[in-house]
Amino acid sequence: MKILAIGDVVGNIGCRFLREKLPSLKKSKGVDLVIANGENSADGNGITPSSADFLFHSGVDVITTGNHTFRRKESYPLFDSCETLLRPANFPATAPGRGVCIYDMGRIQIGVINLLGEVYMDPIDSPFQIMDRLLETSLPKITLVDFHGEATGEKRSFGYAFDGKVSAVFGTHTHVQTADASILPLGTGYISDLGMTGPIDSVLGVKKELVIEKMRSRMPVRFDLATGPCQMDCALFTIEERTGKTVSVEAIQIK
Repeated sequence: MKILAIGDVVGNIGCRFLREKLPSLKKSKGVDLVIANGENSADGNGITPSSADFLFHSGVDVITTGNHTFRRKESYPLFDSCETLLRPANFPATAPGRGVCIYDMGRIQIGVINLLGEVYMDPIDSPFQIMDRLLETSLPKITLVDFHGEATGEKRSFGYAFDGKVSAVFGTHTHVQTADASILPLGTGYISDLGMTGPIDSVLGVKKELVIEKMRSRMPVRFDLATGPCQMDCALFTIEERTGKTVSVEAIQIK
């Protein structure tokens, strides 16, 4: 089973680049399932029904999100109605949507869990405790986790804490692909951050001069998305169906 996880898709420009590159990548790598983080897929951040629909129709099977999940109120009903659009499972139970989906592929089911980190983020329930509770439920043998967090140490701690209990843990949020794609000792595939799908000449997808201005002045600055050539950062996890263990991880950058 080959599962492709795609880093944070940034704005319309990132969505269009994904649509351009994903079909050929799926074909060349024999991809069975695609997961993409879409919390920044709408221009101005957040996710809208139209940006989610664009990603689904571009070949994405499951969309995960993060700290910008609920920036756009028009998306709230979609989180409730669409089982393959996830919000972090450690949001309060009163929040729209769900944090887990079971994707039925006929011969096999794939579990996808979305969690939000605590370090340098707004207060949220512990992702470690939420994961402990989820493991007490009936999860499929092949289950992957999108851990949306700022701190590499928190992400790696989570990976080791649940090594052998889930098939893969991949980080999102920082928009920079890390160089630690690996298989942990008990068979869980891991990467601290997948990276970003969006404009290369930018700071996290935003026009670099605007971010520099913000850093220098400490004054409010409107962050407009950059333009120009893009790249799609992702990782391919090859997972053994019988055991649910990862047998290979490949970090990929498509330009």
